[in-house]
Amino acid sequence: MVDLDPLPFVSYETLTRVREALTPSPRTVRNLRKELRQSGLAKLGIVLIVGVVLMAALAPVLAPHNPTNQNLDENQLPPLGFDRKTTNTTTEIVNGSISIVNQTTWVNSTVEHPLGTDSLGRDMLSRTIYGARTSLIVGVVGTSIAALFGVTVGLLAGYYSGRIDDVLMRSADVMLAFPSLVLAVALVGLIGTASLRVPDPFVLVGLTPNMPETFTLPGTVIIVVGLVNWVWFARVARSEALSVRSEEYIKAARSVGASDRHIVLRHVLPNSITPIIVLATIQVAAIILLESALAFLGFSGTTLSWGFDIAQGRQYLSTSWWIATVPGLAIVVTVVGINLVGDWLRDALDPGIEGEGGGP
Repeated sequence: MVDLDPLPFVSYETLTRVREALTPSPRTVRNLRKELRQSGLAKLGIVLIVGVVLMAALAPVLAPHNPTNQNLDENQLPPLGFDRKTTNTTTEIVNGSISIVNQTTWVNSTVEHPLGTDSLGRDMLSRTIYGARTSLIVGVVGTSIAALFGVTVGLLAGYYSGRIDDVLMRSADVMLAFPSLVLAVALVGLIGTASLRVPDPFVLVGLTPNMPETFTLPGTVIIVVGLVNWVWFARVARSEALSVRSEEYIKAARSVGASDRHIVLRHVLPNSITPIIVLATIQVAAIILLESALAFLGFSGTTLSWGFDIAQGRQYLSTSWWIATVPGLAIVVTVVGINLVGDWLRDALDPGIEGEGGGP
């Protein structure tokens, strides 16, 4: 019989053990600093991520306009340095006959809207800043849900193996048989679109009274992206647990009567945490892309999303390219920054891998 009772991952002791496992050792800190000094791309990634995080956290302070305010008199204004050509068609009566006159005019950019406006006159810079909130929250929280569930399943499967391993990993294989986006759309359709309005602290204290009083968290999307991506954590955790469970110190712990929970949290998890951390950084970027795709398709539950703005601007690509391009560039910058940080963590935490700044 397999004793599953010693693995309640909810107790205070469990949380303490997990926190200890996530606390870097002095050697790990030295490796991180060494790799950071030698890697210019890692520094660039950190700068990009810090910039996006600050932009999201201070959105009401940094945004020059309310991102939801519409002004049709200033719609489709181009970014600074660009002009937009428009053609107005009118009719005139000349010598008793009606003639069509095409008049070309140029719309100039303004300093008030440095990144232009969309088809409803909403400021693109403000919408891009607020969109960072949605992407980062979904990316971080969705990854946390996927990691919590996936690592638990992977450790159970790898540590106990046998029938438990077969059942859990076959379930993971079924999830992997479906493309992530298709599975996410199906789950959103099954669960339904649900969102949570969270009061904005900057507006509550009166610092930015003209900004939206609340921001919307796409609750369904957060849950769905976690359910879609847990399998990657499960496979990595299982692989590490399979290799660790046969080590001598595991056998020694069993011989002195240590419980399964103690062995998993004190020995298996800490020795499996490195690839899980690296995978988590990569999954944050992947989930941001998945959230943008869902928002593009209309399943996000919020209008302040980079994917939503890209969808709104696709029909104006020939005349107002910036409506879709600006949020698209924001996605690129964020994902590239996260991947660069992930590469830095991989090179620093795994001495066997040679990165840009790594050595033999």
